[in-house]
Amino acid sequence: MTHSTDAFAGFGLGLRAKHFPDILNDETGKHTGVDWFEIISENFMRVGGMPINNLMRVRERYPMAMHGVSLSIGAPDPLDWEYLEGLRDLIERVDPSVVSDHLCWTGVHGVNLHDLLPLPLTEETLNHVSSRILEVQDFLKRPLAIENASTYVAFLADAIPEWEFLTELTQRTGCNLLLDVNNVYVSAFNHGFDTAKYIAGIPADRVVQIHLAGHENNGDHIIDTHDAPVVDPVWALYEKTIERLGTVPTMIERDDNIPPFAELVAELQTARAISDRTIKDAAA
Repeated sequence: MTHSTDAFAGFGLGLRAKHFPDILNDETGKHTGVDWFEIISENFMRVGGMPINNLMRVRERYPMAMHGVSLSIGAPDPLDWEYLEGLRDLIERVDPSVVSDHLCWTGVHGVNLHDLLPLPLTEETLNHVSSRILEVQDFLKRPLAIENASTYVAFLADAIPEWEFLTELTQRTGCNLLLDVNNVYVSAFNHGFDTAKYIAGIPADRVVQIHLAGHENNGDHIIDTHDAPVVDPVWALYEKTIERLGTVPTMIERDDNIPPFAELVAELQTARAISDRTIKDAAA
């Protein structure tokens, strides 16, 4: 399976429309604080005009990742081949370094609920999701990166810890992992598992990208909102993650209450500083 040979390393941001002027009007051609961008795949599938024109202008300057929210890899419905054709067309145009989506389902009977819904972590689910990942990868001619989603409920049938489930997925399918450190923190808070055990349990050689984001802490539960800065406990968990995994391409996600571009770049430098310091300390 082939994919972009761009140097996909360092620290990136989610590409948001309000930041196009900051990015494209930079006379240096490439902002020194950002190494790459990630797009939400569905925002650019089967579109033309100014949106795709702006996207490709950014792509001329930066490596890119594509991050999906509607693959619904765990759904009982058959795979949506029309959706996959649109995704494949966009992949051919953008030539991304990573193509990712979530371990979840997003609807049934052709209805997209526009939410990342949890799956029962069972052997039956593992067989089902593995089979579908293999089909998708064969169609796209490249590996997927599967992201751990934040969850707020669990199933009585759960029999496999999520980190073991993800590890087995990589072994059965050859897929990679997109590790969302904020989602690990959120789900651990909501369900009471140990974040250290989660980070220790995933296969380091399969993690190709890391997400960081903000959330809403409601006291007895946390909601993954992507509308606020990364909080200190998530930064601390990110440091522990880099200790275990080494350097991994890392990005900040912000989907609501989006601040000025310079503020996000400044937050991204916190990630860069933590990663650089942690790697340096490990080598000392």
